[in-house]
Amino acid sequence: MKRTKERSVSVERFIAAPAEKIFAVLTDPSRHREIDGSGTLAKLTTSNAPLTLGSTFSMRINVGISYTVKNRVLEFEDNRLIAWAHWQGQRWRYELEPHDDGTLVRETFEWGSAKLPRSIEFIGAHRKNVSNMEKTLERLAALVEDPSGDD
Repeated sequence: MKRTKERSVSVERFIAAPAEKIFAVLTDPSRHREIDGSGTLAKLTTSNAPLTLGSTFSMRINVGISYTVKNRVLEFEDNRLIAWAHWQGQRWRYELEPHDDGTLVRETFEWGSAKLPRSIEFIGAHRKNVSNMEKTLERLAALVEDPSGDD
């Protein structure tokens, strides 16, 4: 885990799959529930999939109470980078670095751009998100890696 003064935390994992295969999952919000390490994504409610720069999608969240969050893609580079944020401003970013034998995937949660960044720190969401992101990358790897080693 890496934490910066810019109010962000990151985790990374090497995944034995091509960047294109990983990016296809990340740009399809209907698949986000499959990889969600937090266990809070209940369902996709609206989507402009596959996601590109400016696309929006809404997810039903359940954390004891249920609510819907609309996200907008703010950063996009095909098979390399996608990031989205919702109305509060927190940003989720996935960066993919292709290698001959797979892809290094970095997931980052940024709350420095949030409207109320101190509230995120007060409830400890940034710390909880680290283990959730580790679980997300584990689930993503399980979904896209070919157990036979043939991609």
